[in-house]
Amino acid sequence: MEKRQLGRSGLRVSRMALGTMTWGGDTDSEEAASQLVAFVDAGGTLVDTADIYTEGESERVLGALLGDLVPRDDIVLATKAVARRTDGPFGGGASRGALLSALEGSLRRLGTDHIDLWQLHAWDTTVPVDETLAALEYAVSSGKVRYVGVSNYCGWQLATAAARGSAVAPLVSTQVEYSLLERGVDREVVPAAEHHGIGILPWAPLGRGVLTGKYRTGTPADSRGASSVYAGYVEHHRTDRAARIVQAVATAADGLGTSPLAVALAWVRDRPGVVAPVVGARDTGQLTGSLTAEDITLPPAIRSALDDVSAIEVGYPERGL
Repeated sequence: MEKRQLGRSGLRVSRMALGTMTWGGDTDSEEAASQLVAFVDAGGTLVDTADIYTEGESERVLGALLGDLVPRDDIVLATKAVARRTDGPFGGGASRGALLSALEGSLRRLGTDHIDLWQLHAWDTTVPVDETLAALEYAVSSGKVRYVGVSNYCGWQLATAAARGSAVAPLVSTQVEYSLLERGVDREVVPAAEHHGIGILPWAPLGRGVLTGKYRTGTPADSRGASSVYAGYVEHHRTDRAARIVQAVATAADGLGTSPLAVALAWVRDRPGVVAPVVGARDTGQLTGSLTAEDITLPPAIRSALDDVSAIEVGYPERGL
């Protein structure tokens, strides 16, 4: 798998990341092990989790697999803080106390002495940004974190954090929802990331599964759309606009002799500023389908057609005068 620099940092990662949001829940430890081995065998290095995923079980499952199954040094280990809420004065948010407490919890669950990419899961309106950034600097200076990033920041939040960050712990990544069905970040987040040299890690690059085409004629019984937990998550992208885009993706896939999944993933992977889409999978077979995108480069005519059918309205001042 091809490697890319993460923003302006010296960190090189695979151009696809393995997401683990369901590990320890819908994905048991045996299936997680199978996915991790398949990903690493394909040349993947960046594995993403968060302290909030399945109430911390995702980190525990992943941590248990590192060492004996996959060497820790073969993995760029990424996790997140801020969103996890527990009882006590340091049970969540982006204050210094909450962040450093969350860091210790993640290190313990992951069974490691350092995190390669530690990300702020959300902006915290109740905490001064300088306090949050100082906590990141301390985490890096202590050696417990190698690089830092953010997630789900809008354009002004990303630009503010990037401009006020320190040389010790500059932001190197931003993780945001980005796909043919969700292009809102093209308005301000992508330009802000490009200006500040921050790499983009798209989550839900397959439009929460809708871009695979599996929902074109109904809701498969074994899909997230049929799950009481994830039905609303998928339904968000089941619109008339989405149906037109999914049809265009399917047409492109037929012409290229590949899957809609591979086409949708290749499109977002090669967008300006994107480093590595974060792909989660129900099982190893589904992950293997995502890995086929590594061999796909969209012809300019197809990329242009997909750009057009998924285009969003950009108004003043983003479009200029």
